[in-house]
Amino acid sequence: MGLWKGVMLPTGEQIAIAHGDQRAVVAEVGATLRTYVKGGVPVVEGFAADEVATHARGQVLYPWPNRMGDGEWTFSGRAARAAVDDVPHATASHGLVRFRPFRIEAVNQNRCVLTLTLHPTPAYPFATELTVAYHLGSLGLTVTTTVTNRDEVPVPFGVGFHPYLAVTTPTIEGAQLEVPARAYVAVNDRRLPTGEILPVAGHALDFSRRKSVNGHELDVTFTELARDDSGLAVAVLEDSTGGTVELSVDRTFPYLQVFTGDTLERGRRRTAVAIEPMTCPPDALRSGKDVVVLEPGQHWAGSWRLRRLA
Repeated sequence: MGLWKGVMLPTGEQIAIAHGDQRAVVAEVGATLRTYVKGGVPVVEGFAADEVATHARGQVLYPWPNRMGDGEWTFSGRAARAAVDDVPHATASHGLVRFRPFRIEAVNQNRCVLTLTLHPTPAYPFATELTVAYHLGSLGLTVTTTVTNRDEVPVPFGVGFHPYLAVTTPTIEGAQLEVPARAYVAVNDRRLPTGEILPVAGHALDFSRRKSVNGHELDVTFTELARDDSGLAVAVLEDSTGGTVELSVDRTFPYLQVFTGDTLERGRRRTAVAIEPMTCPPDALRSGKDVVVLEPGQHWAGSWRLRRLA
């Protein structure tokens, strides 16, 4: 495993798990969800074993999701500055772990656990441990993340994930989207928050009731999520044939980034919808908005779930 034509695969070891007619492959590099199918039908739009993940496809976003602005920030008396990788917007995107190999801690038929110790860097001068568990069961694929502070000072962080929900049609045209949000985060031309949280009611961004994505170019952070009695917020993508994928998040994820892929290259443009669970909005480590703070030795855990309904 982990080899292709005698050389190492770009995403390292490939971990296959299964339950009933569900199959998923998780890659060692980035603890990335590379593929997930049910009954042979994709639940996520993944990528091939001999490819490198592009556009954060299936990747874990830590210690911040989305974009962080340039410039120095300070926490617990330590100064940090992330390297800009989104040059047009002068921002740093999606954290530091997407292309780092994780330790494979456990593999069972329907579950795998991967862990990364993130040592201090100029971009994030704190020691933490990140564990991601993927579990296939009757409810679909459940992803549980645990973060542990391995430092001697309080540490801030945010976590996100970047699954592209699949459709059974060539593009998302004709698909219906439902996002259980009452508000969205206003951003400037660098895609960074302005500080305003605006209601979706009466706005084109109101997807609180299922409606067509036709004519909508989305790269939006939704928040103020409506939840069921168990605390789950549920987003749904239904394609024009009735194929339906559901993503649900627990209370530790109060934000959903929705991206229709309009800026991607031909062949990937508007072929899936990324619905990204996030614990905080963009630029949170610099703004302090909804960051999680752990004391030394303290743990945090959160879960989200994917499943194909039809």
